[in-house]
Amino acid sequence: MTKEVEEKKEVTIVFAGDSGDGIQLTGTQFTNTNALYGNDISTFPNYPAEIRAPQGTLAGVSGFQLKFGSIEISTPGDDCDVLVAMNAAAFKVNIARLKKSGTIIINSDGFNKRDLKLAGYETSPLEDKSLNDFRTIQIDVTKMTRTTLEDRGLGKKEMDRSRNMFVLGFLYYMYNRTLKGTEEFIKQKFAKKPDLIEANIMVLKAGYNFGDTSEVFTSRYNVKAASLPSGSYRNIMGNQAAALGLIAASQKSKLDLFYGSYPITPASDILHELTKHKNFGVRTFQAEDEIAAMCSVIGASFGGKLGVTASSGPGIALKGEAIGLGIMLELPMVIVNVQRGGPSTGLPTKTEQADLLQAYYGRNGEAPMPIVSASTPSDCFNAAYEACRIAIEHMTPVFLLSDGYIANGSEPWKFPKSADLKPITPKFVGEKTDEQYLPYKRDENLVRDWALPGMSGYEHRIGGLEKEIDTGNVSYDPDNHETMVKIREAKIAKIADSIPLQEISNGAEEGDLLILSWGSTYGVVKTAVKQCNQDGLKVGHIHLTYLNPMPKNLGDLLKKYKHVIVPEINNGQLVKIIRDLFLIDAQGLNKIKGIPFSTKEIVEAIQQKFEVA
Repeated sequence: MTKEVEEKKEVTIVFAGDSGDGIQLTGTQFTNTNALYGNDISTFPNYPAEIRAPQGTLAGVSGFQLKFGSIEISTPGDDCDVLVAMNAAAFKVNIARLKKSGTIIINSDGFNKRDLKLAGYETSPLEDKSLNDFRTIQIDVTKMTRTTLEDRGLGKKEMDRSRNMFVLGFLYYMYNRTLKGTEEFIKQKFAKKPDLIEANIMVLKAGYNFGDTSEVFTSRYNVKAASLPSGSYRNIMGNQAAALGLIAASQKSKLDLFYGSYPITPASDILHELTKHKNFGVRTFQAEDEIAAMCSVIGASFGGKLGVTASSGPGIALKGEAIGLGIMLELPMVIVNVQRGGPSTGLPTKTEQADLLQAYYGRNGEAPMPIVSASTPSDCFNAAYEACRIAIEHMTPVFLLSDGYIANGSEPWKFPKSADLKPITPKFVGEKTDEQYLPYKRDENLVRDWALPGMSGYEHRIGGLEKEIDTGNVSYDPDNHETMVKIREAKIAKIADSIPLQEISNGAEEGDLLILSWGSTYGVVKTAVKQCNQDGLKVGHIHLTYLNPMPKNLGDLLKKYKHVIVPEINNGQLVKIIRDLFLIDAQGLNKIKGIPFSTKEIVEAIQQKFEVA
């Protein structure tokens, strides 16, 4: 039957099922197809923390949320329009997020007695009246997948691994999308297994054809391409963007990139991405532990390379003493912290912004460091590049803060041109003169020269003991120690001269209320502030990229507002720093649940503030 095509400006879909259901792959493929179609996109993969939770349990549910549209998309959405639930547990975990009158696509085989019991249901939600407010599409995905592959000589387990392709094909039909991109992906993924290529493509097409021939809905949907600035785009995840930003900085500075790390969730994908780019002079080293990883980076930097490492909160704690050594040596290196829930092992697969104070103060002694923060998946490229620039030109270790939300999320990224990137100029020593070489003699920015091993006449001491001013010799002199502490502090503070002045991100440029954000809260705050201003509330929004030092004009901007709210996915960290630096009564808005803020939560906080005022 011919189905009408209904236009949609934006759609939010949640894919949910067991870890073995291929939920992340399904979400990623649907995302990539919509990106190729030209939609603006934002995603939020949500992994279970348990490595192998029992199938069918709430703890084992894996989720992937995607919002795509023909308009600007800044968040992966609050409530979803469509929920794909592969079993009862996935349904139970996510049903509260589905809009009334939303669509549920259910694998009915995942609601058998065993699955219902594991999910904690006494009666099936498919049989009571709990789904009356929704449009429900029940498909026995397991049975239809097995029927499609019954003559292929595959076992039930092998056939069931293709169930996600049936759902994906059904959604491609539902949203008027082509199968071509996923067919090419399957051919590449299973290049050496032609039987799996054929099986997965058969099931993909079966799902598409089921949507075409069944009468489960009378209309299809279409989401037109977004009006994005002209240029070449790709869909990119945050960790990929960070890796490419590091490579770009390496090429721009003409320094080989050395990456030493120890695997840890959610930072490991940076290592995986960098190993693919040896053609750019990238050298990767998987160390035996976090301490060795950090020390290898110090050695690489001393040898004249761009030294980089990445970890998450627990690993950063282990690197702490070696990071302090890097500060004492005043060598360029970048430490990436892809934050997750803590403390200790905490919530390995859940997001948090809980390591800002660790980046500020998490070392012994007085050891200040520049801190740069990424805001979105694609912004990880810019933030990584800028962290490298500051490290190289100011001869200092630099923290780059990301988090699990933006590291694993994705969005369209417009390729920058090399000519548009800021130049990066290493501060190597000049030609040798008759004057005595002083390794800690400084320029007007308090930056010392970079002398490499093997340079005749530039031999000098390194180590963790306090340096004598200029000479770098070991010094226990009290006055010298105080002077050096003050110099290192002033050197970091002077970096403010080389970063842009802060701008109002959006909304009112002065008035009753400012929302001050950093990191991955950018998109949701931007959306909430825009919505509130459309509703007549005068709200401003400032989003920080540079957290230490902060832009020189930030204090003046903050004074233009009567009240300041700081939303953070932690228990209140930036708000403490803002109060300390600017002596204003900033108020925290905090969420510590391992998941990002919703737009609704920010909007309600803004409305409540205006009601109280």
